[in-house]
Amino acid sequence: MSMVTNKADAVETTADQKKTRKGVFWPAFLVVGGGALLGIVNNQLLTDISMNGFLASLRGLGWLYQIVSIVALLIVVIVTFSKIGNIRLGGEDAKAKYSFGTWFAMALSGGIATGVVTYGVNEPIIYFANIYGEMENTGVTPGTPLAAIYAMGRSFYNWSFIPYAMYSLSGLIAAYLYFNRKQSLSVTSTLTPLFGAKVQKGIWTSIIDTLAVLAIALGLASSLGAGLALIGSGIEATYGIKQGPMMWLGLTFLITATFTLSALKGLDNGIRRLSNINAKVFYILLIALVIIGPTLYMLRTSTAGMAYWLQNFWGWGLDPIDLGGEALVMWWTLYDWAIWIAYAPLMGIFLAVISHGRTIREFMIVNWILPSVFGLIWFGVWGGTALYWQQNNIVDLAATIKASGAVAGLWAFLANLPLGAIIIPVVMLTLILSFATAADSMVRTISTLCTANIRHDEEPAKWKTLLWALSIGVISFVMVAFAGGAQGVDGVKYLAALGGSTVLFVFVLQVASAIKLFFMDKADK
Repeated sequence: MSMVTNKADAVETTADQKKTRKGVFWPAFLVVGGGALLGIVNNQLLTDISMNGFLASLRGLGWLYQIVSIVALLIVVIVTFSKIGNIRLGGEDAKAKYSFGTWFAMALSGGIATGVVTYGVNEPIIYFANIYGEMENTGVTPGTPLAAIYAMGRSFYNWSFIPYAMYSLSGLIAAYLYFNRKQSLSVTSTLTPLFGAKVQKGIWTSIIDTLAVLAIALGLASSLGAGLALIGSGIEATYGIKQGPMMWLGLTFLITATFTLSALKGLDNGIRRLSNINAKVFYILLIALVIIGPTLYMLRTSTAGMAYWLQNFWGWGLDPIDLGGEALVMWWTLYDWAIWIAYAPLMGIFLAVISHGRTIREFMIVNWILPSVFGLIWFGVWGGTALYWQQNNIVDLAATIKASGAVAGLWAFLANLPLGAIIIPVVMLTLILSFATAADSMVRTISTLCTANIRHDEEPAKWKTLLWALSIGVISFVMVAFAGGAQGVDGVKYLAALGGSTVLFVFVLQVASAIKLFFMDKADK
């Protein structure tokens, strides 16, 4: 009888310990739902409020975005190549759970989303042709061979070592403090080196974690909404099936079901398997284009692009808008930094969870170096092929983008590939898998952050995972279907970016926390 009672008490205690963090769950859920509701009622009002606030933050804080990004990169470099890199997450006897290949697939797929697929072709062409005035202040003449090199170098800059340093730094602090310092698995705990244990008590812990959840939840909703419109436009352009609410509903169901089932199956049975599949599809697409594309041009332009990027590294890295102008710096680099930083705290939690048993140097190789190299290769191959075609009048991708929008060049590009009929549906599948593998890991992380006293190897309650997954899917569909197609997600997109500007201050504190933790605290030195 006593044993039964003790067991019941233990179960009750465990359930109580892992109860929902209402101070995080409800504010985040209500803001996400309220933003979506406002978007339905008056999407233009939501867009105007969000965009004006976001642009004001970029104009006023562009200098801070650039400085903190460079500092984060420098910290990551020092940590990776110094003795600090020898520290094992979890202690000397900790064993890694995942193989190197699986670990990299989960890290890459969790952080990449649909960005490289969407912009691997479009971004270099936009720079090259000066479509939105990006080249006005650069001194480079659009449409020239130098413009192609500039476009490649700028794309490398935006999609490699600096943004992945943001993810890696957030992840490293979370992993080290959780596994080696026995702190809780939360964004707030990453600030304990600065403020001590008191930061994890009272209202601040709820505010900080809620901001991180909001930024990622709204970001996922806007990303899925944009993905629905992008895949829909591809189906319309390729197969002549006009996109509309029914197509978007079908795509929403397919994508949401994919990442929801993956998240519900958990880290090992769902997220791991889907990430492995997605990574392999990425590798196949890269190899295919290397074989059928202008290989020598890719190699030469990529090499020259890296030279141009490194030559201009400090000028680009510390430009708060004044050197390159708003069209280039604010709408591309700073906008990208705002999104990456908005995602960084929660992405860091996910990267921490899957890193147990690895050294800090291994952590940085998998989460910083290899994804950055992947970004360089992807843009070198896809962007290089697009630039070659544009320069040699094979396909006028610039005209397509001018006529149909910033992401329209992708389908025109794919339609002109030798195996386009096969590659186009593969790319559509890649877009679905890319979003799903980012969403399943982030939905799991959101649910984890909304749960008290949860361990890294425990799964959050299924109802939380299901609720967040369905909310993101429903919001995305409603915004696209009832608020103007691709433009319908603008309100939520800018609201997410505005939320990211508030997360900037959390990230600044994380950077300061890392400096104190690894370079000033005697125990860690």
